[in-house]
Amino acid sequence: MQVIAGAIQTQMAGSSWIRRMFEKGLELKKQFGAGNVYDFSLGNPDIPPPPCAADALHGLADRVAQPFGMGYCPNAGLPEFREALAAHLSVQQQTAVQAAQVVVTCGAAGALTSFFRAVLEPGDEVLCPAPYFVEYGSYCGHFGGVLKAVPSLPPDFQPDVAAIEAAVTERTRVLLINSPNNPTGCVYSQQTLAALAELVNRVNATRERPLFLLSDEPYRFLAYDGAVVPPILPLSPFALVLGSFSKNLSMAGERVGYLVANPAMPDVATLMSAVTLTNRTLGFVNAPVLGQRLAMALLDQGVDVAVYARRRAAMARVLREAGIRFALPQGAFYFFPEAPGGDDQAFVQALLAQNVLAVPGRGFGFSGYFRLSFSVEDSVIERSATGFHAAVAAVSGGH
Repeated sequence: MQVIAGAIQTQMAGSSWIRRMFEKGLELKKQFGAGNVYDFSLGNPDIPPPPCAADALHGLADRVAQPFGMGYCPNAGLPEFREALAAHLSVQQQTAVQAAQVVVTCGAAGALTSFFRAVLEPGDEVLCPAPYFVEYGSYCGHFGGVLKAVPSLPPDFQPDVAAIEAAVTERTRVLLINSPNNPTGCVYSQQTLAALAELVNRVNATRERPLFLLSDEPYRFLAYDGAVVPPILPLSPFALVLGSFSKNLSMAGERVGYLVANPAMPDVATLMSAVTLTNRTLGFVNAPVLGQRLAMALLDQGVDVAVYARRRAAMARVLREAGIRFALPQGAFYFFPEAPGGDDQAFVQALLAQNVLAVPGRGFGFSGYFRLSFSVEDSVIERSATGFHAAVAAVSGGH
């Protein structure tokens, strides 16, 4: 008896390596004690929210007692939050946007799924550089979309613009990019983004149904050594940006994100109305009201990024001393090193034998590498060094 849809059965069979390793970590912690397990599998922010978050929450308590204090709000978000967010994004994206071009969503994932539902027909293609966030395929696949990944260029993993152009077909509906990138930590250069935007603009000159350039930016706030994350909206009238407050405010559980469109996009009002509708009809209805109010109160705040910079340096030192090759991430809180021996799954198993949890690169559409999240306490990174050494020795025959 088949009780679930075939497509979901397929997704379950190849379920996220990230969650799989995270759940394995829970087992190991029960068996060996949390202090003896080194879990780099999940990108779950562990830095506390900004100090003023507590005061903001106390201030929200008075609103709960008011009529509709925790009731429904407009599907596109609280009007005052959309206004504030539009002003904030106008500076960030160097493009003047209004509240009408902003939809508040249930996290960046809610923005992505609502957008896909609004624009995809069955068989439409979503093109993205690989490696990529593993759930992109599911997000577009729910609506009949097909994810097409184009390998990026190691060691720094800038997108291969020529290969992306060669992969565009009449059914390509969205070019989805993610910078700073999960899992590589790569920040896409101004030159790369300009080339991708020029491609989109050129394709759209002959299209009835446009090709959208969609930038997924939840890690925009986290770049190192003076790296700049260029804005995408000024580069194409068909550009959109989605983001969230999960990482920069450490409020992932509150599920507050957004989608913003270039106001110069043809029929932009129709598109935003459609996303507002799908935001409702997919069952999100509206982003959590208290989460919206909290994000609005903290809009110009952020977590202490110096903590992530310190951990990045510590992780680099551990990998370097173990003889593992990597490109130093420019942003986000991930390393994507080469797997010693070339087999990412085998090396992740060797790490697992040392109670070190990582995610094989094939889980992100790019074999031969593995992902480490350094959103963990400094002591976990330091104490993992012995395990990395032992795993490298195991896959190299003890030499």
